[in-house]
Amino acid sequence: MRFIRKTSYAQDIDLFKHNGQRFWYGILALAVLLAPLGLDRFLLGEMALVYIYAIAGVGLMLLVGYTGQVSLGHAAFLAIGAYCHAWLLNQGWPFPLALAAATGFSGVVGIAVGIPALRMTGIYLAVATLAFLVIVEQVLSHWVSVTGGFRGMPVPKAELGIDLSAPVAFYYLCLLALFLSMVAALNWLRSPTGRAMAAVRDSETSAESMGIHIAYTKTLAFGISAAFTGLAGGLFAHKIGYLAPDAFTLATSIQLLLLVVVGGLGSMHGVIYGAIFIGLLPQGIALVRDAAPPAVSQIPGLEAGVFGLILVLFLIYEPDGLYGRWRKIRLFFEEFPLYRRATHKRQKTYLRTERLR
Repeated sequence: MRFIRKTSYAQDIDLFKHNGQRFWYGILALAVLLAPLGLDRFLLGEMALVYIYAIAGVGLMLLVGYTGQVSLGHAAFLAIGAYCHAWLLNQGWPFPLALAAATGFSGVVGIAVGIPALRMTGIYLAVATLAFLVIVEQVLSHWVSVTGGFRGMPVPKAELGIDLSAPVAFYYLCLLALFLSMVAALNWLRSPTGRAMAAVRDSETSAESMGIHIAYTKTLAFGISAAFTGLAGGLFAHKIGYLAPDAFTLATSIQLLLLVVVGGLGSMHGVIYGAIFIGLLPQGIALVRDAAPPAVSQIPGLEAGVFGLILVLFLIYEPDGLYGRWRKIRLFFEEFPLYRRATHKRQKTYLRTERLR
């Protein structure tokens, strides 16, 4: 087991806690940079999709995992970012400026949604964000002059001196966007506002007693979360090549929520675990369909049912997600043979009235 001796305040907010992390993250960075040398066109596209999901997961993790605000409408921000980016490209805007504008516009819409949602928590907030998603779906379907309605909207190629829509170039574009998003989110969480978001998640009453502005923190969290998701939406538009309203539905929102829950709430590592899981699971289900008997492979809605079943199983048996399971496995080998079986055993929870007895 590694014990870290901290001798300065800078170590408490350092992105890397020790040289071991620097080494392994360096190996990981080298692996993803060299991945196009050994992957074909299809796998490069799947990895780019994983990175896009991870960027959207960063936004949702900031809202759900670090601020404690449940959202079932993040597919709406994904759609806003995608359509805004595609529309600006069709108007002749350069690619970087269009992507930045789509990200900023999504953030502004997120703030506008966050303000009326301040008085709602839990299931009421989830229903409110779901209602926002339904509104956005109707706007995309009926605002034909801008979105093309059910006809859809073509997405121009991403160009910045070179064709960024090519598989290798698009892979590196998504990887760069994910890297910048992760660095920005981690630095944001180390700031006073990021710590205020965690305080609001743990206890709004305690946070308010320490002078934290609850309404400001929640609204800002909605805006930042929507901005990250809008950035993912702009990249997602290039990934699918043609936008239509049925690409952004409740199922998409559930996938994003499944990403942060399965990956591990309250952890940026969980975003990557969850994105890999969500990005590759449909391909795994397709392989199972091919190998399964017709009575199973032809079941309608099989993918949605599998997603829902996995979400329920994780909530019941592994609420800390894949990253939480990895931490338990790592701790087991670090403490072996002195590992105690009750190390991660759940403690009994009590009602507030029972605590006073």
